[in-house]
Amino acid sequence: MSEPDCMTLAEALAELEKTAPGVPLLALGQTIFWDEPMKAGVALSLREMGSSRKFVAGVHDTDYFAKLPSGPRKAGAFKVFPHNDTTTKGLWSAAAEFSSLFGSETVISRDILQTAGLRIAMIERERPEMLDQATEAFGWRGVVSLDESPPIAADLPLRGLFPALVEALDWAIDASESSLSGDTKEQGQKQGEHLHRLLCDVEDARNGKFSELYQGLVRPIYDFVAGEPVDIDVTATTQLLRFTSETASLPRFEILDRFVNPQTKAQACAAYDEALVGGSGQYELSRFGTGAIPFDLVIPGLGRGTIRIGNRGVVIMTKTPQFLSLKKPLSGVQELAALVQAKFGPNCAVVGKAVALIGMLAREFVFVFHEGASSYVRHSRKLHAKLNELGIGVPVHPILRLRYEVWDSLQATCAWFQLPAPLRRPFGADEMCSPSFAQRWRAVGEEQSALLTKLGRLKRPVDLIEFLNAQFGGSWSRLGEEYRELRLTLDQLQAEIQQLRLERDALYTQRRALRAERVQAEIALGEQWRTEIFEKSATPSAHATRHKLMAARDSVLLAIRENRAEFVRLRERQNLLVRSEEVLQIHQRRQQIELEAELKRLCIIREAVISSKGLKSANHRPSAWWFPLVSPNGKWFAEVVRTANAYFEPLS
Repeated sequence: MSEPDCMTLAEALAELEKTAPGVPLLALGQTIFWDEPMKAGVALSLREMGSSRKFVAGVHDTDYFAKLPSGPRKAGAFKVFPHNDTTTKGLWSAAAEFSSLFGSETVISRDILQTAGLRIAMIERERPEMLDQATEAFGWRGVVSLDESPPIAADLPLRGLFPALVEALDWAIDASESSLSGDTKEQGQKQGEHLHRLLCDVEDARNGKFSELYQGLVRPIYDFVAGEPVDIDVTATTQLLRFTSETASLPRFEILDRFVNPQTKAQACAAYDEALVGGSGQYELSRFGTGAIPFDLVIPGLGRGTIRIGNRGVVIMTKTPQFLSLKKPLSGVQELAALVQAKFGPNCAVVGKAVALIGMLAREFVFVFHEGASSYVRHSRKLHAKLNELGIGVPVHPILRLRYEVWDSLQATCAWFQLPAPLRRPFGADEMCSPSFAQRWRAVGEEQSALLTKLGRLKRPVDLIEFLNAQFGGSWSRLGEEYRELRLTLDQLQAEIQQLRLERDALYTQRRALRAERVQAEIALGEQWRTEIFEKSATPSAHATRHKLMAARDSVLLAIRENRAEFVRLRERQNLLVRSEEVLQIHQRRQQIELEAELKRLCIIREAVISSKGLKSANHRPSAWWFPLVSPNGKWFAEVVRTANAYFEPLS
C-alpha cells in the first residue's frame, strides 16, 4: 500500500459526508484504559461541524481474557504482570493493559540486546535475574488470568478480577504522577484521584460482568479525557453481532452468508485461506476441522467456538463442542440463525475471526483506527479483493486512520516533568518543561537509535570501555587505564606462555625424531641378532657390534626420557604462570571490569530503546487518561486533536 494522502481530521470528516453520508463511525477496543478514548476528539469534531453522524464506542467483549503463557495455574485468580522477554515472554493482555506516562508495550527483546552488542551469555551467567528487568516494557502492566482456560470477556464475572484492575490502574496512575513536578504534580494527583473514583465507584458493577463494567465506563472516561461531555453511543460486540432470526438479515452478516451459502462457500473459504498467505498469524481453515468457516459462535455461558458446517449438522467448537442437527444442508444465514436461536437462545453472537471481523462491521460502519492499529487489515483487504474478483464480494466502507503528534503537541501546554530514570540520560535532564520535551523528543530518538547502532559495532571489551570513557568519563577513565594495564600484563604473560609453547613444540618435534631413531635402533638390533648371533657361533666381533648397537639404542631411550622430563618441566612452568594467585586475580579483575562495562551497555540499550522506539510507540498509542493528568485545562488534548492527521484506508 502506498503512502496515504493525509488531511486534517475536519477535512476527513467532510470527505465522509460525500463518500459515506450518514454512516456511523465505530471505535472498537478491548480496553477503556488505553488509547480508545482518544477518539473522543473525533466525536467532538463531528459536533463542531454540525454533523448528525453517530459515533459509536464499542467494547470488544467477545475475545478471551488473557492468560499467562506459562507458570502456575489457579482457577478464578488474576494477577498483574509486567511484560519482558524472559519470564513473561509472549504475554498478551489487551483487555486489561495499562501504561503509565511515557510508557508503552515496547519490550527490549533479546534480539535488540544482541544487535546492540550485548554479551548476553555473560549477563545470563553472572546476573541472570537482570534480564527480567532489563527487557521489561517500561511503563506497562497487564492483568492476566491464572485459569487454564479463561472465559471470554462477556462471560467473565467481575468480582475476582476487580482487585487486580484497581491494582493495575493505581500503579499506572502513581507511576504517571511520579513523572510530574511542581504545580503539574499537584493538579495531576487530583485528576488521578478522579480517575481512580471512576473505576471504584461502581459497587453494583462489582457483582456483574467485566464487559458491563467497561461499557459503564466508556462515557465517563471519554468525558474525562475530553474535559467535556461527548456525544457517543455505547455498545459491545456481543450486542453488535447478536445473531438471531431478526438480526441475521442485517448487512453486517452478508459476508457470513458467503461462507454459509453452499453456492459460494467453497470459493469464499478458498479466498480466506489465500488472504492469510504472507504472515497473518491466523490458521488456514483446514486447521479447525472439516467444514470450518472463519467465524465463531459465542454462546453465553459456554464460550466461543469455530463454526463447522456439514450436510447433516453444525458443530460449534467450544471447550465442550455443541451440535446443531440439520434435516437438509443449510441454504444461508437465516436458517443458521433460526437453529442457533432455537437451541441456545437469543443472546448468541457470531464473530468473524480477526481477518473476517473487520469486513463484517465495515459493511455498516466506518472504523476509526489509530495508525498502526490492527495488523490484520492488509489480510482483510486481500480477502475482500478476492471475493470481489469471484463476484461474491460485499460492499465495505474504508477505515478512517488517525495519526497523532502527541509529544509535539505538548508545546501548547505549560507542564513540568520529573523525567523517569530511563529518559534522564538521553534527554540530559532530570526535570523538563513540556515545550522543551516537545522540541527535543524526536532528536533524542534519532540520537539514541544511532547510539544503538554504534554500540552494536563495539565487539571488543576494550572498545566498549574506551567508548564509555569518551561518553561518561569519571570512573571509566580510571577503569580504562586499569584495564589496559591488566591487558599489558596479560599480554606479557601470553608472550611467556607462547615462548613455552614454542619450546614444547620443539620438544614434540625432537621426540618424534627420537622415536624414529629408537625404531631404527631396535630394527638394527633385531637384524644383527638374526644374522650374526641367533643359532650361530657368535664371534667376539659380533658381540662387540651388538654392545655398540645396544648402547646406541640406550642413548636414544635416555634422550627420550630427558625430553619427557623437560616437557613436564615446561608444562609445570606454564601452569605456574597461568594458575598463580597473581594471574588469577588479574583475570578476575579483568572480568569484573568487562562485566561492569556490559552492565552499563545493558542500561544504555534499555534507555535508548525506551527513549526512541518506546516514545515513538507511545506517540501512536497514548493512554488517553494521561492528558487530563498532565493538562487539566484540556490544552494538550485539544492540540492533539487540532494537529491530528487523518487518511482513508480502503478495504477492497
